Amino acid sequence: MEAGIVGLPNVGKSTLFNALTNAGALAANYPFATIEPNVGVVAVPDARLEQIRALITTEKLVPALLRIVDIAGIVRGASTGEGLGNKFLSHIREVDAVLHVVRCFDGGDILHVEGNVDPLRDIETIDTELMLADLETLEKSLDKTRRNARAGDKDAVAQAGVMESCAEALKAGRPLRTLAAGWKPEDKKLIAGLGMMTAKKVLYIANVDEADLSGKGPLVQVVRDRAVGEGGLVVPVCAKLEAELAELTPEDRTQMLADLGMTEPALAAVAREAYRLLGLQSYFTAGPKEIRAWTIPIGATAPQAAGVIHTDFEKGFIRAEIYNITDLLAHKSEAAIRAAGKMRSEGKNYVFQDGDIAHFLFNS
Repeated sequence: MEAGIVGLPNVGKSTLFNALTNAGALAANYPFATIEPNVGVVAVPDARLEQIRALITTEKLVPALLRIVDIAGIVRGASTGEGLGNKFLSHIREVDAVLHVVRCFDGGDILHVEGNVDPLRDIETIDTELMLADLETLEKSLDKTRRNARAGDKDAVAQAGVMESCAEALKAGRPLRTLAAGWKPEDKKLIAGLGMMTAKKVLYIANVDEADLSGKGPLVQVVRDRAVGEGGLVVPVCAKLEAELAELTPEDRTQMLADLGMTEPALAAVAREAYRLLGLQSYFTAGPKEIRAWTIPIGATAPQAAGVIHTDFEKGFIRAEIYNITDLLAHKSEAAIRAAGKMRSEGKNYVFQDGDIAHFLFNS
């Protein structure tokens, strides 16, 4: 699954992407420095890996990974093709969630495409373009669905009702994610199939300056107020600082963070929140060769979790021996976990929980 970084030109998207992935994407002080989307893989920081290593000897740690796409800046009029808008909008349709970068600092040498800094206006500019594009797509599909409904297709009747409510929301200036809580599973599948961009979950990344690293300033508060109304989250990040931290050695990075009064780079919070935004969680395998975090959707069953390691594990799944990291922290070893009766044998219907540690048995 992928999260896409979006925002107006020159708000710090590519700088943020570079810091997250160390991929070296072009970051420049002019619109459309990014044309084709850059794709990077980000490690998801997880303190539990070190907690497990403290109790189970291993050669290496392997964190969970997240795919991030850096999408070109969207400008006013993108829905009608401004700034190569149609091409860029198609990139957003392909990702599973949106990381919306919003500039929340005044001054500096970086030009703002609108001439001044106004986070709420910038958010509404992006949302408006995405809503207009969604509405155009929706209305094209709705005509056919209505014809099928009039012909007596029961599924089409239900789909037309959902699509009409979505069209009404878009015309009223409401992103479709504000309706998501009331959707049934079949509604979500319909909306996803239509490629509705404003139905995707959003994490707002408030790009701040070094004077407001905690994001307590009024510009960030405007973004928080907006996010609360959508049930969303905001992570304050100084993209320029994070890019500098990403270039340092681990020792120098630790020292710089300490000087700044930070315990970890702000991008660690971005990676974790993006992971959760996508509905993902981690389970672990632990042995002498490696301790690894594996990425699975929340609600994944034991065979599905096994299949992330190898498809043969899912096909030949027999059972899994499972305990949670909380059991390991309490009992200090797998032997003690077994002795305490905390090692469980689970079958095909078991739903994995975040922080489970598993050994799989399967037919090869």
